[in-house]
Amino acid sequence: MPELAVENVVVHPLVLLSVVDHFNRIGKVGNQKRVVGVLLGSWQKKVLDVSNSFAVPFDEDDRDDSVWFLDHDYLENMYGMFKKVNARERIVGWYHTGPKLHKNDIAINELIKRYCTNSVLVIIDVKPKDLGLPTEAYISVEEIHDDGTPTSKTFEHVTSEIGAEEAEEVGVEHLLSVYRDIKDTTVGTLSQRITNQVHGLKGLNSKLLDIRSYLERVAAGKLPINHQIIYQLQDVFNLLPDVNLRDFTKAFYLKTNDQMLVVYLASLIRSVVALHNLINNKISNRDADGGDGRTVGDSQHSRCSTSEPDSESGKLDYREEEKKKSC
Repeated sequence: MPELAVENVVVHPLVLLSVVDHFNRIGKVGNQKRVVGVLLGSWQKKVLDVSNSFAVPFDEDDRDDSVWFLDHDYLENMYGMFKKVNARERIVGWYHTGPKLHKNDIAINELIKRYCTNSVLVIIDVKPKDLGLPTEAYISVEEIHDDGTPTSKTFEHVTSEIGAEEAEEVGVEHLLSVYRDIKDTTVGTLSQRITNQVHGLKGLNSKLLDIRSYLERVAAGKLPINHQIIYQLQDVFNLLPDVNLRDFTKAFYLKTNDQMLVVYLASLIRSVVALHNLINNKISNRDADGGDGRTVGDSQHSRCSTSEPDSESGKLDYREEEKKKSC
């Protein structure tokens, strides 16, 4: 296998936002299944840093893959304007929203190679159905056939990741925080952490299913053995702990007991605080009612019913009589 010109592709969040915006704008005015654009960035040894992008007018025939159109004049004009703003960003490849490779991607890639020799294709899934990164990177290579037939162009998969500078991370985190506030203002930090862990476990489960499917196909002879993949899987399995060891089981139990003790103490403290607040509330209500434990109505009734006759005349005082009438 020939040595690849790039080993890793780093896609910035700004590129993802631009691609999603491009797809949404085109989807409102047409029925295109995918959109195409140009990637801008820089090379650092064998790491490609994709920091910007712009859309390019593109159309293709759904019935004939060989019929397609890409406005390279528009591409050149846009690149000229981008170059005036930031001369460090150069054309490093192109993107489309796939979500998979198409038959005419090789032909489109040959056109992009006029502006970049080592053109990289990044497929960005704007509507991902599975958990994981929405990007897949490819680079074209010459495929040599064992039967002596002429070589042909094909795509080789390249690892990709999402990366950002410090300023971009701050902006993206601000956007995410605003989105969370708008989406649900009642969701707390704990629920967010649990939700993220559930999503992570679902993604891990899907990857494990892919590994099992691949190994089953290799064992059945449907796929050739790739020793590099087998070695990487073996390294992953070697990192797994041996749950049958007595020391590991004991340490796991101790850790679990410590965590459960903290949860139990927190529950006790919460109950004591709730009881303390209840007692304080009861005392506050008693002080507001007069301090003797009786309600305001009972106090007024007692004052109205305890009228005594005048000692000299034996008649009720005028004020006491009026008070009785009011009661």
